[in-house]
Amino acid sequence: MTPQPSPSRPAPSIHVRAVLTWLSIFPLVVIGFTILGAFADGWSPVLRALVLTLAVVPLAVYVFVPLLLSGYVRLTSRLGRGEQ
Repeated sequence: MTPQPSPSRPAPSIHVRAVLTWLSIFPLVVIGFTILGAFADGWSPVLRALVLTLAVVPLAVYVFVPLLLSGYVRLTSRLGRGEQ
């Protein structure tokens, strides 16, 4: 489901992809910490990190990063057509 760049449009830069990845991971980590804090108070930090990353990484990689990337491509395509 990852959008493929059109032949006339280059792929987003590594910097854009890094920002989009951070924009998806940061809110997921904040939400995850909030949820885990409610019932994982006595857990070791390693176990908390394991559970958190087991949830955050797949959600970010398979759901949120592709959505943000798709939105970025649509936005830049729309802005690009307006400039021509």
